[in-house]
Amino acid sequence: MTHDDGLPNDPEGIRLMIHALVDGELDAAAALAVERRIAADPRLAAEHARIVALQGAVSRLPRPDVSDAFRARIASIGMAGTERQAPGEAEPQRGTPSTLPGLIAGAGGGQRREAGTRPSEARPSPRARRFGSFDWRAMAASIMISAVLASGATQWVMQSGVDDGFAAAVASGHRRSLLAASPIDIVSSDRHTVKPWLDARIGVSPPAPDLAQDGYALIGGRVEVISGRPVPALVYRHREHLITLVAEPQQGGKTTQPGDLSSGGFSMVHWSDGAFSYWAISDMERPELDDFVARFRKAVV
Repeated sequence: MTHDDGLPNDPEGIRLMIHALVDGELDAAAALAVERRIAADPRLAAEHARIVALQGAVSRLPRPDVSDAFRARIASIGMAGTERQAPGEAEPQRGTPSTLPGLIAGAGGGQRREAGTRPSEARPSPRARRFGSFDWRAMAASIMISAVLASGATQWVMQSGVDDGFAAAVASGHRRSLLAASPIDIVSSDRHTVKPWLDARIGVSPPAPDLAQDGYALIGGRVEVISGRPVPALVYRHREHLITLVAEPQQGGKTTQPGDLSSGGFSMVHWSDGAFSYWAISDMERPELDDFVARFRKAVV
């Protein structure tokens, strides 16, 4: 389907526009056009929700306490990899500690002035320009974010003290869904579409009540593989938040009340109704997730 709103019609192009919308990089007219596309297309709505949820999850990651010594080491690595000796510049002696640009400016070492030039005409040295293009903060942030996201289930178990491998796998699957191209395999707000899709693939489908009037819209489902077994997962949206609801089938299981397994920046609640054992996880605050769980349990009674 093509549109005459001036936006790209290819999937990758409109996906980049959604990223720009979330980052606040669009003018008012373009933002309105993207929002109209999102409102008219459930797939784009799901993608928008995924990007917003991922942005929120990353923003809540603990900020590392970086020491001055570590900053200096990162800066020296960047300088060593890009710096070339300027013509006529004496080669530094071995064993002489390197200094950061700007720290020795007061002693005349920050810039080299050519003969006959005024201070305002003096150009920064190639070393200073090259160092300015090396953003060690971005590199350090990338390393930290990659480490936290890659830790997945391990981080969950260590922080929460939960020894339940299933809960850790649910947490890991939710994180992966936020990083995937789409957090769902079947895009639909109709439970009569989602449930048959899950049943056809893994032979089981949990209750999927319509809670849109309560503020929790079903946007689809996916199949999770936990401990080598496929299990169904429903995905709901509440404002900018995504909720993953994993339902493990039980045979003669016991009914248990909702229990808190929250940790690592995510809220998680676990309960059982005898037919299924449920794990609900989201980056929402606990009171909001508790409200979702209460409404879900009431709807499936």
